[in-house]
Order: sequence, then structure tokens, then C-alpha cells
Amino acid sequence: MLAITGGRLETVTHGSISRGTVLIGDDGLIREVGADVHVPAGCPVIDASGQYVFPGFVDSHSHIGVFSDGEAQGTADGNELTDPITAGVRVIDAFNTVDVALHDAISGGITAAWVTPGSGNVIGGQGSTLRLWGQHIDDMILKSPSGMKSAMGENPKRVYGNKNKMPSTRLGVAKVMRQAFLDALDYRRELEKDGDHKRNLDMDGLVLVLNREIPFRTHAHTADDILTAMRIGREFGVDQIIEHGTEAYKVVDELLRYNIPVSCGPALVARVKVEVRGRSFKTPGILANHGVKVSIITDHPVVPEQYLVVSAALAVREGMQEPDAIRAITQTAAELCGVGDRIGSLEAGKDGDVVIWDGHPFEYKSKVSKTIILGRVVYDAQIQG
Repeated sequence: MLAITGGRLETVTHGSISRGTVLIGDDGLIREVGADVHVPAGCPVIDASGQYVFPGFVDSHSHIGVFSDGEAQGTADGNELTDPITAGVRVIDAFNTVDVALHDAISGGITAAWVTPGSGNVIGGQGSTLRLWGQHIDDMILKSPSGMKSAMGENPKRVYGNKNKMPSTRLGVAKVMRQAFLDALDYRRELEKDGDHKRNLDMDGLVLVLNREIPFRTHAHTADDILTAMRIGREFGVDQIIEHGTEAYKVVDELLRYNIPVSCGPALVARVKVEVRGRSFKTPGILANHGVKVSIITDHPVVPEQYLVVSAALAVREGMQEPDAIRAITQTAAELCGVGDRIGSLEAGKDGDVVIWDGHPFEYKSKVSKTIILGRVVYDAQIQG
């Protein structure tokens, strides 16, 4: 067991508790959260007096572990650029558990992420929600798969246009995406008729999307790409999340109309291509203030993983309400990652993933004191800082 006592608890879902206690059981789950929690005799105690206690932060769109930091280009395994449809690939098969960025993540208070293939393909493969600490990938999985990565716009156009292959235009991107879903519908019908039908991993992946077992998570920066992605999603009746959403503020009415969430960002970047000319830290606040479900992302390594908190703080500076920004990197992010019942807030029954800050995380001088995953201290600034 482990007790964290005396700190200001930011539960996310049930407000703040001054000088509260979080009690984590031997099973790694939170047992109690409150101001009057009884700490059993002999239970190890972390005194967090004068500090802030948050749930571990969650990045709902990252490539950590598949585009490894500080390593050769040969370790960049996030894009299988041999076919525009690679729905059968799984990010966990390429994840590098010794990526140095994983230490950056936990020292920055980020304990989990949706780790996704890149955006070079129209349909790029299956992303997974992972804890960002562990020795073996199987021990890090929170949910796998937890989303199908797809992409509109310039990235697949550039990759396959340079090969003189479809798609080389937005017309082609949409056509390739629709055709993949039509093929998957045919494949599903054949499977239903004949259980011994020859299996196809790409089609199996898309059937997960058609059956609404995982969401279709579509890289789309510009307003026209966002609308096209949503239109195709409606045609096939899939659950959908817009990734990046640089110009999502232009189509707030449609996002609300169809109840489409946005994993928003990254904004802590230069305008490196025409699609991100409109990038702004104002966007998450505009979306949240209108009622769109929004998370904030790093797109690591585009923005280093540990700067997820900085990105949320800058969104607050540009008009996002602080509680919305906190939710955007905790409970809302966890929900978009398919694990909102397990992480994202300090509540009894949830995983004991907790971060202790020496000040409010949105203050620029604040640092992580300790990061705790499943009741185990995995980062201690006094030892590893």
C-alpha cells in the first residue's frame, strides 16, 4: 500500500481537496481519496504537504517509442510507406521500451499516451494506449488497439504522389479511404457467411472500426479536410476523432452537430507547412468554450513529450478555462484514449497513477517531485532529477 498525504488534491472530476490523502492498495488501484482517509498502521507514507497532487497526465496523440529520440533514422518505425492502406499494422509491434523520451515523459508528469502510427498513409494502422513506464510492452498496455490512425491532406499526397501512385490529390485520398471501407464491408459480409473465409489483417483492422470497437482517428488540419473526414465517417457509421484540428475553430458548428471530439495540436511549433498556417493556442479554448470535447496533444516528437503541460498552460494564457485545460490532459484525454474508466482522475477504483508537483503545473517554475504508477514511485526528483 501507499498513502500520499497532506497535499492539495486536484481530483479533476470531484474538485480540489486541501490537505487530502490518496490511499493506493497493493493491487495498484486507488482505494480512497479525501480529507479524512484513515491510513492503516505500517502503510508507507509520502508527505506531499505544500505540494499539488494530480492524476498522471495523458497525451492523446504521440509517436513516442516509434520515432525514438536521439537514434538513427533506421529506428523511425512509425510509417509503413509501402501502401496507402496498412490498417493491419500495430504500433505495439514497433514500440521501443528504452526510448530515452520515456524518462522525459514521466519526469514531466505524463504517465500515459495514445501512441499512434504516423500520417504518411491514408490509413496507417492501429494505435494503442500505453503507460509510459515499464520493462516490457505487454506490461505497458492499457488498451490495444484503441484507435485506427488515418490521414487526410498533404502527407499521404506527398508520399504517394512522389511515387506516381494514388493518392496524389485530396480527391485521391478520399477515394482510397472510401474504397478501403467498401472492401472491408464486403470482407465482413464474407466472414459472416463463411467463418473459414481467408483472413486479411488490413480488413480485420477496418472491421474493428466498422463494428465501432475502436474509433477512426483522422489526421486533418484544414477545415476542408476536417469536413471531408467527417463526411466519410458518417457514410460508414464509424466513431471518429479528429486529430490535430488546426482549423477546427472554423467548423465548430459541424463538430458540435455530429458530436466529434478533437485531439488538438501541436501548437508549440513553427508553421512548417501550409496546413498549419492557422496553428494557435487559442484553438483549444475556442473549441472547449463552444462545448466541443477537446484534448491537447504534443504529437511527440514534433513537440517533446514533457511539454504537454506547457502546451496546456499556453492554451490557458490564450483563453482556455483552466479546468478545461486540466481535463484536456487528464480525464478528457483518457476518454479519447478509451481508458477514461481507468485513468485521468483521482477516484477510488482507478489506477494509482499519481503525480506530485512542487507547485501548480501551469506555473513555469513548477517541477514534478514524484511520479507514481500503479502505486509505485517510478520517478523521484531528489534521486533522478
